[in-house]
Amino acid sequence: MEKARRVFLKLSGEALADKEKGGYKLPVVQDVARQVKEAVDAGVQVCIVIGGGNYWRGRTGTEIDRTKSDQIGMLATVMNCIYVSEVFRSEGMKTEIFTPFAVGAMTKLFSKDAAVQALEDGEICFFAGGTGHPFFSTDTGIALRALELEADMILLAKAIDGVYDSDPAKNPNAKKYDVLSIHEMVEKKLEVIDRTASVLCEQNHMALVVFDLREPSGIRDALNGKIKGTVVTAD
Repeated sequence: MEKARRVFLKLSGEALADKEKGGYKLPVVQDVARQVKEAVDAGVQVCIVIGGGNYWRGRTGTEIDRTKSDQIGMLATVMNCIYVSEVFRSEGMKTEIFTPFAVGAMTKLFSKDAAVQALEDGEICFFAGGTGHPFFSTDTGIALRALELEADMILLAKAIDGVYDSDPAKNPNAKKYDVLSIHEMVEKKLEVIDRTASVLCEQNHMALVVFDLREPSGIRDALNGKIKGTVVTAD
């Protein structure tokens, strides 16, 4: 697979968190930053979206209003992006954080022109706050922003090494796909990203790559077109 010019990288907030001590696993975040820096130094434009599951799983917040629950989740993604962005800066990179709503002086209000300019200037762009609306996940947020910014693909760093036809934790005979189309993914209801994001990617021919965040050099390889997981083609 050829190296992309502009990519979106989705990171799990839970994967970056230190569940035992609280906060974040700094060595993990630093390793992510160093891998991204290599790709950026080689000319790849990198956009990053981080989930908020380490702070709040919105869909489980059933004791409060769904809209308020989703708003908490949006703010969780902002906190994650601020932290990870600062770690990236400590590793010698320039960053910008964009949100679809004002967050004082902590982030910039999203506009396509501003984001493209930042990428052209060699900055890593973080997109926090999802779409800014309840009932839409960070999956939908990354699909929307990737399409708006005309990215080549979306890279999904997960706690699994690709897409399977069933849950490999429950089915030892689960089959892993090396390549499948977005149409197949939607038709087979494979839970790679949520349904709304899947349809958005299918309709607009946005390719996806699913790989294991825990794989040594996994992010570096994915950013350079060396895929060890599953490629979901835009055909």
